[in-house]
Amino acid sequence: MVSREPPVSVFKPAGIPARELEEILITVDEFEALRLADFLDLSQRDASITMEISQPTFNRVLSSARKKIATGLVRGCVLRIEGGRYVLGDGSGSLECVECGEIADTADAKDHICIKCGSTRLKWNR
Repeated sequence: MVSREPPVSVFKPAGIPARELEEILITVDEFEALRLADFLDLSQRDASITMEISQPTFNRVLSSARKKIATGLVRGCVLRIEGGRYVLGDGSGSLECVECGEIADTADAKDHICIKCGSTRLKWNR
C-alpha cells in the first residue's frame, strides 16, 4: 500500500542532457519505503505495517531503493520513479492508529501522524 504517488518523478544531474545519461528506475513502492524509513524516520516494523507488507519484504524493498539511489548518485544517472506493484491508498479508505485506535480520513491525517496521540504508527483501514 502506497499513500500517494511521488510529486516529482525524474531527477538528473544538472547540465547534461538526459539522453546522454544512464537511467535507473525506482519503483513507486521503493519510493514509499524510502519516504517512510528515511524521511519520516519510521522503524521498519512500523513502516511495514503502514505499507501492509511483511517486515522482510519491506527490508528488501528499502534495500533495493537505497542501492539504486546510491548507484545513481555515484554514477551521475537519471533517477526515474514509476511503476512497480503497488496499491494506491490515497482516497480509498481511512487510516487507523495502531497505538490508540483513532480512525481518520486520509485528508485529516496530514503526513500520516495520528491527530489524537501523535503516533506515526498508522495502517490503512479499508
